[in-house]
Amino acid sequence: MKLTVSTWNINSVRLRIDQVKRFLKERRPDVLCLQETKCPNDKFPLKELQSFGYPFVVHMGQKGYNGVAILSRYPFSDTSVMEMCGRSDARHITVTLSPQAKAASGLVIHNFYVPAGGDIPDQNLNEKFRHKLQFMDELRSWGGRQKPTATPAILVGDLNVAPLEHDVWSHKQLLDVVSHTPVETAALEELRQEAGWVDAMRLLKPEPEKIYSWWSYRSPDWEAANKGRRLDHIWVSDNMKGALRSIDVSRETRGWERPSDHVPVTAVLEF
Repeated sequence: MKLTVSTWNINSVRLRIDQVKRFLKERRPDVLCLQETKCPNDKFPLKELQSFGYPFVVHMGQKGYNGVAILSRYPFSDTSVMEMCGRSDARHITVTLSPQAKAASGLVIHNFYVPAGGDIPDQNLNEKFRHKLQFMDELRSWGGRQKPTATPAILVGDLNVAPLEHDVWSHKQLLDVVSHTPVETAALEELRQEAGWVDAMRLLKPEPEKIYSWWSYRSPDWEAANKGRRLDHIWVSDNMKGALRSIDVSRETRGWERPSDHVPVTAVLEF
């Protein structure tokens, strides 16, 4: 049995509902995890998303900011959310696939949206950057306390950190830019390794291959400039890395009409 899991920071699910529909029609993942849905729960387009062939949907949102959701072809036996940093700001949701997922039954999928961190990489001057570092510290504590990789699990999301040298267009020029500063990259790699997560993209496509999943809206010609960063990730528990068959970035979606600045990342696993 093959299971396809995609993650995508959609940057407003209502504004880009047509892009979601197109992606689901063209790629047909079994599970799609969304971040930055920017939608309160009572305004979430649940029925429309279900009509695309994904009857099982969970979501957690708020007006104008953040928000996460998971769409699935398979039902869930359990769902949960965590508050991070003492805030109910809709940055996490977890599901467990039910026995109807057959060989994938019991697989736990964690969907996170890590704070971007603002523009100034100094936690003493920038509360948003301090919040980001605190969030990653709590994520590290959760990994050590809950042992999420002890059973088959996947962690996906916009983690807002490009951890490796070839995850950005220029390692040297971005060392003091939020998302690639040494304090962020070290924190992300430490929490990943300590909890036993495997970076699926770099397992199958190791450095020095350049890989990006985000291109700024500020670039007048993002495709020609190609100044991207790999901010969107799929991690698997060590006991799942043998199931990985492929992983890719849907770069073409960045060129769609009214696109998100992020593009989907999709992994195929075989059980």
